[in-house]
Amino acid sequence: MTDSPAARLQVLFEGHRLTPTQRRIAHCMVRRAADAPFLSSVELAELAGVSQPSVTRFAVALGFDGYPALRRHLRDVAPAQLAGAGAANEYQQAVEAEIENLRHLAEVLADPAPVERAGRLLAASRPLPVLGLRAAASQAYGFSYFAAKVHPDVRLLDEGGTMLADRVDAAVRAGATTLLCFALPRHPREVVDALAHAQAAGLTVVTVADSAFAPVAAHSDLLLPAAVGTGLAFDTACAPMLLGRVLLEAMCDGLPDAQARLEEFDAGAAARGLFVE
Repeated sequence: MTDSPAARLQVLFEGHRLTPTQRRIAHCMVRRAADAPFLSSVELAELAGVSQPSVTRFAVALGFDGYPALRRHLRDVAPAQLAGAGAANEYQQAVEAEIENLRHLAEVLADPAPVERAGRLLAASRPLPVLGLRAAASQAYGFSYFAAKVHPDVRLLDEGGTMLADRVDAAVRAGATTLLCFALPRHPREVVDALAHAQAAGLTVVTVADSAFAPVAAHSDLLLPAAVGTGLAFDTACAPMLLGRVLLEAMCDGLPDAQARLEEFDAGAAARGLFVE
């Protein structure tokens, strides 16, 4: 495993049964992994939107005497800062953080089994609903755009409202067995509700989220984490986008006619002069 702050926190949290409030704290710490060893319990509580006693109970749930002991542990295992790192400006720091997110994703993918399982589930679902609202809408759209070139029936769900549950139900009636969700901060309550509805309707939910402790985890049968960058005013999502492309590759492996469909599309595009070479 990489020695990144986010990776160390993921390892620390895994295997513990956490309450929803504690998962919220864990999620906040993963997002602010580089700062976590230096945050006071009050600062962490404010960032996570919980009470200070909740932070103390969270530390105890992880096996520490209290939050100061947890913070000392994080400081003890923190890697030395790279020489000259402080000279980088905020834009360079954002790029470096995103590179670290990609490194962590690469190490997670050292075990390809979860992605391969997800690929088989997506390939077998006819139709395949793909959900992504607000910040995650572009991820869902990008996946759906390419998936439609190899999958016979992809249904993009990128608009919320009262029709969302109806569209999920329609996909189930048409034969869908799996729903793919892209879930990024800030997590809309509507997405959590939609996933709960999808599971109740019998769909297997595969989710790409920014953390294994994201609010959507409770309603995901298979969650694939890919961290977002938080150094700029708006989050950056290179790792979730790349994970979406990896899922496309895995799905193609489960579609025996994927290559034929791609060649058919290329032939049609050439005949129409669709692209400027």
